[in-house]
Amino acid sequence: MNKEQKIAIVYDWIDKWGGVERVLLNLHEMFPEAIFYTSYFDQDKASWAKNLKIKTSFLQNFPDFIKKNRLLSLPFYPFVFESFDFSEYDLVISVTSSFAKSIITKPGTRHICYLLTPTRYLWSQEKNYIKKNYELWVKGYIDFLKKWDFVSAQRPDKIISISETVKKRCLKYYKRNSEVVYPGFDADYWNKVKSQIINNKLQINFKFQISNFKFFLVVSRLEPYKKVDLVIQSFNRLKYKLIIVGEGTQEKKLKQIANDNVSFLSKLTDIELGSLYLNAHALIMPQEEDFGYVSLEAQFFGCPIIAYKKGGALETVIENKTGLFFETQDKESLVQAIERFDKIKYNLRKELSKTGLKNIEEFSKEKFVSKFKQIITP
Repeated sequence: MNKEQKIAIVYDWIDKWGGVERVLLNLHEMFPEAIFYTSYFDQDKASWAKNLKIKTSFLQNFPDFIKKNRLLSLPFYPFVFESFDFSEYDLVISVTSSFAKSIITKPGTRHICYLLTPTRYLWSQEKNYIKKNYELWVKGYIDFLKKWDFVSAQRPDKIISISETVKKRCLKYYKRNSEVVYPGFDADYWNKVKSQIINNKLQINFKFQISNFKFFLVVSRLEPYKKVDLVIQSFNRLKYKLIIVGEGTQEKKLKQIANDNVSFLSKLTDIELGSLYLNAHALIMPQEEDFGYVSLEAQFFGCPIIAYKKGGALETVIENKTGLFFETQDKESLVQAIERFDKIKYNLRKELSKTGLKNIEEFSKEKFVSKFKQIITP
């Protein structure tokens, strides 16, 4: 690929931190001169992006109560990314789970979409987002958005999916084939984090001493499709402690339904997060994952996984070696899996110590960089 190519990277919104944002930083390393385009940029909640060159849309000038509210800002999104001008670029890479793929490029500009998933609330997760009381009220607009979303998904010259799970969804909903490039796990970076935790014995500034008890762990955005409420309801019945790490629109609601054995943490450093993985019984993943980056983090630190047996978890977790699965998204199934885990946890940790790091190698940052560059090269 010509090093002098002018490249833009487009993402839906830069307003949080999570597994996808690690991908954006990987792309920034690969293409340090690339300009990032996004609907709006929240400097406080996305301080990780402070060194990026970012251009925002007209939505940036809207009041916070509109631009930071996914529902209130929704009517503007069919216009937000179509308003950008990419005529000066040779290559545009859209990274998206919703709107960024709708950019319009001229024939001389290649558009490669790195698809996180087809838009959740339009296709695979409608019931988790749209309440029954509002179905009739929003049906006409949702139908319009589905048609628009399908059309916008035809615009990229090529689609790269983050997993086999997303590849199947892309074909099902957008009728397009795609190649799979797994997000890259940066083992060198996490080795440095682990060394700081273990060798320096850093004092982690939690509200409580995690060494005083064993706990189960959830690391997730607190959004409806993540099914964190299912874990809380299950642990309300159990004696075990549960720590939930994350932020999102469901935070207040989830705290209201949680018993005293459930604690919430947010805005952790990777050292603090790594300490939790090292001390946890297991990481629980109740959602149908698109990929499941946190499962790789957990495996790296020797933390087994208890995951819903569907989606990306089937690609990142090896049953009875790095974790175990539960069959249905209900309390009975999850509680049974936790009870089963309690019986095999010592053997499972032993298997994980043999298998975990080797499994992670399949998702290495080096493989991501190599395969991604290979696919996007004309």
